[in-house]
Amino acid sequence: AALGRRVLLVHGRDPGRSAALARDLAAAGCSVATFAVPHEPDIALIEAGVRTGAEVQVVVAMGGGAVIDAGKALAACLTMTRPLMDHLEVVGQGLPLDHPPLPFVAIPTTAGTGAEVTRNAVIGVPEARRKVSLRDARMLPALAIVDPALTDGCPRAVTLASGLDAVTQVIEPYVCTRANPLTDSLCRDAIPRGLAALIRLMQAEDRQARDEMAWVSLCGGLALANAGLGAVHGLAGPLGGLTGAAHGAI
Repeated sequence: AALGRRVLLVHGRDPGRSAALARDLAAAGCSVATFAVPHEPDIALIEAGVRTGAEVQVVVAMGGGAVIDAGKALAACLTMTRPLMDHLEVVGQGLPLDHPPLPFVAIPTTAGTGAEVTRNAVIGVPEARRKVSLRDARMLPALAIVDPALTDGCPRAVTLASGLDAVTQVIEPYVCTRANPLTDSLCRDAIPRGLAALIRLMQAEDRQARDEMAWVSLCGGLALANAGLGAVHGLAGPLGGLTGAAHGAI
């Protein structure tokens, strides 16, 4: 509420997951508009969100990686004066943002992308059959709240796909060409912890393993933001655009 009184609350398919947050924001004196993200964001979804949040002062995203990417993109697009395509990498001009984004708060409910600590948002461009990034250093969230309890009970398939993404994102920065002592210290510890926790979660629900995966996901986001990724993610973007398959599964 301190970041702005007119809030756009971005959530997943089920608005019930963020209902308590909406009530708390209203109790703190905020007006809250809500926007659902039922699938990985594409240009049409982001444009619809811009229409919903035209008068807001702050964007809050509570959900998985797709929801956080959508919220991050909306915080940037709500201040843009140029078309979104002008700022997209690969398929657009890749121009820097022409205005600073709105303040953005990220609250992940899955352990996978680490998007709460990165400065880009992945957006699908169906006509180009690609998934590409909207990227700017100012897109880094103003606040990230990583509460592992929000991932408790996550469906098995989502846990596996997002968990594989989290583990991949601590392996690739560790072996990439821009690895450095800071990112190595994050990844070296997180790789075995992530693999062990994901195996436990495939066997049964385990709160300690959920805590571990949330930590690994956060480490991955910090590592990739400061070292980069590699060929696995280089292939995942085009394959996701061609097939529509979930990013974590690829």
